[in-house]
Amino acid sequence: MQYRDLGKTGWKVSAISFGAWAIGGTWGKVQDSESLAALHRAVDLGVNFFDTADVYGDGRSERLIGQLRKQRRETIYIATKAGRRLNPHVTEGYNRENLTAFVERSLKNLDTEAIDLLQLHCPPTPVFYMPEVFGVLDDLVATGKLRHYGVSVEKVEEALKAIEYPNVKTVQIIFNMFRHRPSELFFEQAQKRNVGILARVPLASGMLTGKMKPDSQFTPDDHRAFNRDGAAFDRGETFSGVDYAVALQAVDELMAIRPEGMSLVQFALRWILMFNAVTCAIPGAKRPSQAEENVAAASMPPLSDQVMAEVQRIYNQHIRELVHHYW
Repeated sequence: MQYRDLGKTGWKVSAISFGAWAIGGTWGKVQDSESLAALHRAVDLGVNFFDTADVYGDGRSERLIGQLRKQRRETIYIATKAGRRLNPHVTEGYNRENLTAFVERSLKNLDTEAIDLLQLHCPPTPVFYMPEVFGVLDDLVATGKLRHYGVSVEKVEEALKAIEYPNVKTVQIIFNMFRHRPSELFFEQAQKRNVGILARVPLASGMLTGKMKPDSQFTPDDHRAFNRDGAAFDRGETFSGVDYAVALQAVDELMAIRPEGMSLVQFALRWILMFNAVTCAIPGAKRPSQAEENVAAASMPPLSDQVMAEVQRIYNQHIRELVHHYW
């Protein structure tokens, strides 16, 4: 496992970490026993950073990770998120009363006295222009409820605005073979400010596993069935906002240039780690075997300039027009 500095937190975290959306819900049926086995296997392999949110299974994911930490001796850092419990999810909801209540609930779910890293959970864009919201987070750090805070964003614009606040330690943003834009300006600016970057949706909702087919079916509770057009939340969260048929064509071309000895999953994750500004990628895993495949990417050799250029060509040809200027 590689370990990289997470911004100004003082932590060194695993370059391949663990995204815990899938073990909470909206990714089809999951079994807690199998989810815990996947979590433990990840720790066995050197993963020390776990990303969750209070809305993943209405606290289910947080409780599982809290249980994991109680059962392990290793140092484990847990990042969670707050804000999406708001209904409706509106700018005005990001206030002291609500954020404090969300934090208290997560503390209980995680069975801890202080949250390692709290992230605003893809709030409406105007929230990033409200210093008072970040003042609330500063106060929660001062009272010992939070150790650090950051943001999770949909758009590069939001990421650039967020890092103007000096105590924003991390930014979580979609970055993968189907989403190149963050690397153009945001990465440079984040490095200048020593802000950690968490690359989320690294496998484009499973599209970059190479296992999707034209006739693949998803259960009704899987966001890949109901959110392709943004019916429930930002459509960019599902297959990175790329049309399903177009994505399949791009995947075929990526498979053709995949280095020998790498699965497409490992190729996609290793591509992310080629960007030094990225602290870690946070793929999900519902089974131990998935955790093993993900983690192996950290020890794969660097990709060649030729392969990197080919990934760029495929993006430019198939994907850029669909996503580049939206997020």
